Amino acid sequence: MSQLTDALASNIGAGDGAGTESGQGKAKKPAKPPKVPRGKFSIHLAHYKWLYLLLLPGVLYFAVFRYAPMYGVSIAFKDYVPFLGVNASPWVGFQQFQDFFANPDFGRLLGNTLILAFLSLGIAFPLTIVLALLLNEVRLSILKRTVQTLVYIPHFLSWTIVASLSFLLFALDFGPLFLFINNVLGTDIDFLSDPAWFRPLIVLQDIWKNTGWGTIIFLAALATVDQDQYEAAIIDGAGRFRRVWHITLPGIRSTIIVMLILAIGQMLNTGFEQIYLMTNALNRGVAEVFDTYVYFVGITQGAYSYSTAVGLFKSLVGIVLIFGTNALAKRFNQSGLF
Repeated sequence: MSQLTDALASNIGAGDGAGTESGQGKAKKPAKPPKVPRGKFSIHLAHYKWLYLLLLPGVLYFAVFRYAPMYGVSIAFKDYVPFLGVNASPWVGFQQFQDFFANPDFGRLLGNTLILAFLSLGIAFPLTIVLALLLNEVRLSILKRTVQTLVYIPHFLSWTIVASLSFLLFALDFGPLFLFINNVLGTDIDFLSDPAWFRPLIVLQDIWKNTGWGTIIFLAALATVDQDQYEAAIIDGAGRFRRVWHITLPGIRSTIIVMLILAIGQMLNTGFEQIYLMTNALNRGVAEVFDTYVYFVGITQGAYSYSTAVGLFKSLVGIVLIFGTNALAKRFNQSGLF
């Protein structure tokens, strides 16, 4: 009898527990799993949506201001008439390019542009690396930050201010540098009008304005060099110069090559604003480059198709230089852009 009573009690208890569980199940439903987007790209996009949102302004900038205007490049192959529009203007093929290459100004423009480009590449670019190495050797943090700030500031000045300072310093009869140099050398050189001094002034302006700013990337690369190598070199008795030559420069070699490739790709872009502000009637023979020539011919004379052909020629040469330098770097087992 007692066994029968215990069995009935256990059955009743089991029934109550099942009823309780079923009641709880009806009262609180389990949460549904989140929906997973279909397709790999949609999953990737949903996971990194905020990063893509940050990327959107840059993409829009290049799409609107870089790629959309490339539609106008077609006028280089046409005799563009503003009243007819781009599509209705007559097609002339490569006639604009033939006229440009046959123009007597072509050799002079190419020579002036290449000379300024090689001077900048051969003087200003190495000085950027040298300045970064010197700043990296400064151990007093306050002094290092002060010097960095002082050499960065000129980059934020416009070329108009730089040209104005040059006119004040080298002005005829009252410029302080004009008076000092001519008094020391016993000469009477007009630095602003003498064609022989145009290119040195341009290179000096470029060095003063851009060298400090260019050190930022090299300083970042120097921070990644393994410090254990320096300690081992010091133990082996290597001096400061040998440590720089055998450790520092090989450590940032890939960065130097990438920056050199980009600089070579911009060789024909000598800069319109700087050259235009420093050009006058006396030095125009050595001062006129492709950028200023496009302005004078295209804007002031209305030769839109011809000037577009000149600009397109510049861009094609830049592309060839970039790919050529990159292939040359890879040929010598160095890292390139791509």
